[in-house]
Amino acid sequence: MKYLLIYLILINAYAFMIMLVDKRKAIKKKWRISERHLLTACAIGGSLGGLMGMQLVRHKTQHMKFAIGVPVMLVAHIVGLVLLLAKVYM
Repeated sequence: MKYLLIYLILINAYAFMIMLVDKRKAIKKKWRISERHLLTACAIGGSLGGLMGMQLVRHKTQHMKFAIGVPVMLVAHIVGLVLLLAKVYM
């Protein structure tokens, strides 16, 4: 469980960071981080960090695949984590 917690902290920090970096690049009209990369970071466990990054800097909030997809991923991750914890501690 310790390694899972460390992984979740790191992947969420990474997802949060790349949302912020991509927003700054968008403002400066520079090369951007691909949507696939942003969504993959969220899908592999970084959905909370990605959602927080989206909301904090108002980034990708108008894109349906982000506005709907990232919250759905977060719910799925929470449900999966609850089921895993229930299995481990029962």
